[in-house]
Amino acid sequence: MSPPLVSIHYRRLPDRVSVFRQAVLEETPEYIVTFVEAVELAGPAVASSGVILEPGAPVIWFTYPGLWHDVGRFHLRDGSFTGCYANVLTPVRISGERWDTTDLCLDVWVGAGGEVEILDEDDFSEAMRRGWMDDATAAAARRHADDLACRAREGAWPPPHVYEWDLSRARARLRELAAGS
Repeated sequence: MSPPLVSIHYRRLPDRVSVFRQAVLEETPEYIVTFVEAVELAGPAVASSGVILEPGAPVIWFTYPGLWHDVGRFHLRDGSFTGCYANVLTPVRISGERWDTTDLCLDVWVGAGGEVEILDEDDFSEAMRRGWMDDATAAAARRHADDLACRAREGAWPPPHVYEWDLSRARARLRELAAGS
């Protein structure tokens, strides 16, 4: 038996759509935990602290229905935890196994060492300059990114459940689901 899967239709401005298949590990009223054993990337993702995610590395994702972000627990291919990454995005529309959202360019990084930074400012500026995002949506994205970064600097974000889901727990849950438990 295989774990339940979702297809996340992830729109990047202006009109690129990627579809990600992810195993659902847990659903609560506040969040849904999904897992990718080996992420497909063209190259490594970096922040000021260095490489934060490599092609083929595992990622544990937390989706929050109704909120303007998700959170990924990022790792290197060897499983080393590098930190938490929030995509600022439109609230995910969930329709059964199909999920839809639009990336609003800004991302918030909280490294394993505690560093906090807002990423992809250039992408956000380009989206605004080219009119790919209306002013109200851009303002909401900026407020949300700034709020997450501020809360992270205060030690109030990401929430505790993000840290409770380490790789060993995610992989154990995946095995349980595959066995039909």
